[in-house]
Amino acid sequence: MITIPELKTERLIVSVLTPDDYEFLVKYESDNSSHLSQWQPTRIAEYFGVEETQKRVKLNFKNFQLGSSISLVAFDKSKSEIICLCTFSNVVYGAFQACNLGYSISEKNQGKGLMFEMLQASILYVFTEYNLHRIMANYIPSNVRSETLLDKLGFQKEGLAKSYLKIDGTWQDHVLTSKINPSQIDI
Repeated sequence: MITIPELKTERLIVSVLTPDDYEFLVKYESDNSSHLSQWQPTRIAEYFGVEETQKRVKLNFKNFQLGSSISLVAFDKSKSEIICLCTFSNVVYGAFQACNLGYSISEKNQGKGLMFEMLQASILYVFTEYNLHRIMANYIPSNVRSETLLDKLGFQKEGLAKSYLKIDGTWQDHVLTSKINPSQIDI
């Protein structure tokens, strides 16, 4: 059986939601729906309902157990609420050994360095536990916070994908970045 991580940082506890913990995600998404909508695909209302959220948390947990996706949440130190979250999706092994990174933070916790704190611990966990070579993260060019965050985390710009994802109802260009596992860099 795969061990559920509990990564402790200075201000956060990073872990995987179990199916019994879906209420935390319901509250996080409800409290931040307007804030997050500008950075996400347009979704139908049922997506955020209790039943659909339970299904998503169960699927995320199953994918974590299979090693195909790692969805992590960062709780405050009392584990009473989700502060931010990230997902390492489309995990591919073999010759590629890579994944995609997506993330979000609650509106009230922006600008405090918490997303950096979570991602720093989470990236180390993924590189160490899954032995991946590359993590790719993309952002909308106008998203200066993401640009600054990824740069601070050591992601390198690799290009621009035109009309890459349909976000908030509009096809958006995305800056493509990646971070190579520092333990696997050939010198």
